[in-house]
Amino acid sequence: MRRLGLVLPISLLAACAATPPANWARGGALLDIPRARWVYGELAIDILPEGKILVNGEHEFSLDRGGRVFDLSTEPVALLEQDGRVTGPNEASMGQMGMLHASLPGEKNAWITVARSGAVVRYEDDGERFPFGVWLGCDVTPRAHQACTLVTHVLGMRIRKLERQNTGEPLRMGLGDGVGVVGVFSP
Repeated sequence: MRRLGLVLPISLLAACAATPPANWARGGALLDIPRARWVYGELAIDILPEGKILVNGEHEFSLDRGGRVFDLSTEPVALLEQDGRVTGPNEASMGQMGMLHASLPGEKNAWITVARSGAVVRYEDDGERFPFGVWLGCDVTPRAHQACTLVTHVLGMRIRKLERQNTGEPLRMGLGDGVGVVGVFSP
């Protein structure tokens, strides 16, 4: 499967190696890893109990009980800190989150909500709400629900970025409108 972002030479990627968040080795918020599925348009995102995150059946990332999200090379993608901050490589802010809601970096209001029912709601900059899929299997424990919210936040930020790069506007009908699923989750 072709991934966006792989056009950079390997030597350039090695020269730009990012440092993990400061608390990476210790870990952040304690999570339970459920067997859960998020369905959004043509996407099916699965969390497996061993921490693998699959996108349409392809292993894209992993998540552990210490709130760490990492890629297939075990490079850090995000860390959910104990205080709810989400930190990326090089101490980059990735926003703030709780069990049900997440906000973007520098924002006070939520940009997504993962309701207890599993319904995911996305809020646009003007406050308008849009359905952003549904989770099944997150309601096992509060820490499992928070794991689903973390995955939604991290991958949702990538979906949002891809949508805006390709169309300048958020997609209303999912990712099947010419954007495609390929490359959504590449760094």
